[in-house]
Amino acid sequence: MINVMSKQTVRASTWGDSCQGWTLVATERLHVMQERMPPHTNEVRHVHDHTRQFYYVLSGEAVVEVADQTEPLRAGEGVEIRPGVPHQLRNPSPTALEFLVVSSAPPRNDRRDV
Repeated sequence: MINVMSKQTVRASTWGDSCQGWTLVATERLHVMQERMPPHTNEVRHVHDHTRQFYYVLSGEAVVEVADQTEPLRAGEGVEIRPGVPHQLRNPSPTALEFLVVSSAPPRNDRRDV
């Protein structure tokens, strides 16, 4: 059986300052979310001790901080984040940011704010 998943077919969750997320896949070994950050918002800097992540920008522009390095990301670009590395994604632009977060495990089970 094929299950087609999209933000139109799953329930949205809200986090941070009016940001939204849609869990598209949730298993022990793979977790995929599509997320939307309104203009001028950011997530809290955090770390995952065991979970590897990949952030991929679908539309808009982001700034990602990984360890002590900051890098802009545009649509079609992504960044891998290794376990144990503090990171934060920000949307400093005047337009909404849409991106995917692909994780090797459910990230909220392995998250600490730093």
